[in-house]
Formats: sequence, structure tokens, C-alpha cells
Amino acid sequence: MINNFHSNGKLLLTGEYVVLSGASALAIPTAYGQSLKIELSEIKGLHWESYDEKGAIWFSDIFDLKSLKSKNADNPISKTLSNILLEARSLNPEFLLKDTGLHVSTTLDFPRNWGLGTSSTLINNIAQWANVDAFQLLKNSFGGSGYDIAAAQNDTPIVYRLNNEIPEINKAHLPWDFTDSIFFVYLNQKQDSKQGISRFKKATVTKATIKRISEITNSLLVCSSLEEFESLMNKHEQIISEIINLPTVKSKLFGDFSGTVKSLGAWGGDFVLATGNKTEMEYFREKGFKKIVSFADMIKS
Repeated sequence: MINNFHSNGKLLLTGEYVVLSGASALAIPTAYGQSLKIELSEIKGLHWESYDEKGAIWFSDIFDLKSLKSKNADNPISKTLSNILLEARSLNPEFLLKDTGLHVSTTLDFPRNWGLGTSSTLINNIAQWANVDAFQLLKNSFGGSGYDIAAAQNDTPIVYRLNNEIPEINKAHLPWDFTDSIFFVYLNQKQDSKQGISRFKKATVTKATIKRISEITNSLLVCSSLEEFESLMNKHEQIISEIINLPTVKSKLFGDFSGTVKSLGAWGGDFVLATGNKTEMEYFREKGFKKIVSFADMIKS
């Protein structure tokens, strides 16, 4: 028996933080993702290996199939993985009860520190394996809005919204003929999403603000020019800046850049969106931000 699963990574173009309060958010699944492979083994236990994008093992452990506990109980990654597997079993009591030996491997095709969904792709892959609802598994383990799970499961851009905590997912067509002017710049550090969410929960978000963000998301779906796109992104950035009481990434790091710069997901790390041409992207490289991915290379197609 060999089972293979794959899930897409994610980027949140609009709605960061406020998606938790019911705002409509625009998310794109990325061309980068994570796979999960399960094979029967003659050796007892669940033997787990995780590989990075270069094929190097960055995590390995052995779990007891009955208790789903690790032999390295003090390892935080082992603890987290054990909890996910236990939550999956709580949703499906038959999960991992019939096998005596398994070899499980995960393989990322993006660097772990990129923030494209190392956790969400793992959750969605395990949910497929356990035949349980991925949104519920996320809620019971990591928490969060679930937009990243929706992106993991879809191969097109989506508009995501929580309606009374129930996910609403609509496939979206982006009529943009200016995507050659959109790039994603890596800020050389991974941001802790839980920390960002914790900060947001202390803020006050009005219904009017949620409406404004949702209107920006919907306007992007019919946006026809780069100038309009930049205007909408700039407005969005200012609204979120006021909510979480943090300066925009452009004012903080790139004040003299001619194009738009917008944070994606938790502010302070991972990727930002930048507009301009390839030559103008040298601005970021000169500042030490060497990893720049074009829209065409980033988005799932």
C-alpha cells in the first residue's frame, strides 16, 4: 500500500487579520506546496521523515501507533505532530488503528522559512490521509481562519469568508493583464502567525472596517489597471496599519520605492507584494532582499 497526498501553499493578498472577523479575503494557492507519502513497513511503529526542498531530512522521529506518542517527547516538533495525529484520530476513531508498521515522509518544495504554509499543507495532507475535515482539524490543532486550508484544496484564486465561523469559499477569476508588474519579495525572516493573531485580538474592528476590506477584495476581482490595483492595495495597507497599530512595511523599510509594497499575512516577515518592472526589483536586491518571485512563478496555474 502506498498513499500519496499533496496540498498547495498559500498567499493572502487581502484580508489579513480581519478575515478572522468575517471580512472577505482574496487568497491564491501557490505553485509551491507539500506532499505526504505513506507506505507499509515491516518495522513496528510510525516512522516519520520530513524532507526540505533540497531533499535533506530536517525532522525524523518514531511514534507508537497505539498512543501516537513520540520517543522524543521533549522535541517540540514531535509534540506538535503527535497532537495533530491524536486530533485526527479523535475525528476518525479508526485512524491508524489497523496498521502495525508505517513509513511516512513529507516533502516540501519551498523553503520552510518562506511562510507559504508548512503547517497548513501538513494539516490538509493529514486530513486527507485520515479522511477527516481539514478545517476542523486545523481548528482543533493550530487554530486560525482556515483560508490557508482553502488554498491548500483549490487550484485557483479564491475569495474566502467566515460566516458565523463557517467557511465560505468562492473560486475567483483575476482579470489582470498586468501581472508581469507584480512580484513577491521575501523579507528574510519568517513571521509567527500566532503572534500576529494575538496582537490583532487586542484591537477593535468595526463592522464598517470589515465592510471596507471586503469592498477592496471585491473591487480587485474587477480591477482593470495596475494603477487601480495599486490604489486598492495602498488603501488596504493603511486600514490594517491603523487596526493593528503598526507602520506599513513601505514606510518602515521601503519609503523611497516608487511602486506599491503590501504586507501579506502576518505583518513583519515572510513575503510582501511589490509592483514595478524587473529592473525596478533591483531596488530590493540592493537592500539585501535577494529572493524575488514573479506572479507567474508564484501562483498555481
